[in-house]
Amino acid sequence: MSKIIDGLYYSESHEYVKVEGDFGFIGITDFAQHELGNVVYVDMPEVDDEVTAGEEFGAVESVKAASDLMSPVSGTVVEVNEALEDEPGLINKDAFENWIIKVELSDKSELDNLMDAAAYKEMIGE
Repeated sequence: MSKIIDGLYYSESHEYVKVEGDFGFIGITDFAQHELGNVVYVDMPEVDDEVTAGEEFGAVESVKAASDLMSPVSGTVVEVNEALEDEPGLINKDAFENWIIKVELSDKSELDNLMDAAAYKEMIGE
């Protein structure tokens, strides 16, 4: 059974957003990292890049597959998780602790388009 955390926002493409003030930490869900298997590479945007809700911002590669990362919200990248450059497998250890990018949210109302934990749990059939 996948770990799902209450209080986060979830997208249909298996990304989550953890909101702290005007910032959102974006990563892939525990369910997604299980589906991918051992993560070997994370392609991330640069600081100051803009991300747009519903559009690709990078990719995660595993020994089994590559998967595009779709941004659940719009904003400006203020930080990337540099630890993932050297150790992408951190996502497999704890997908929620090892977020991929931190963005300054440009429109918090976009969060209303995402699922809560209960809806995400239902979507993945758990």
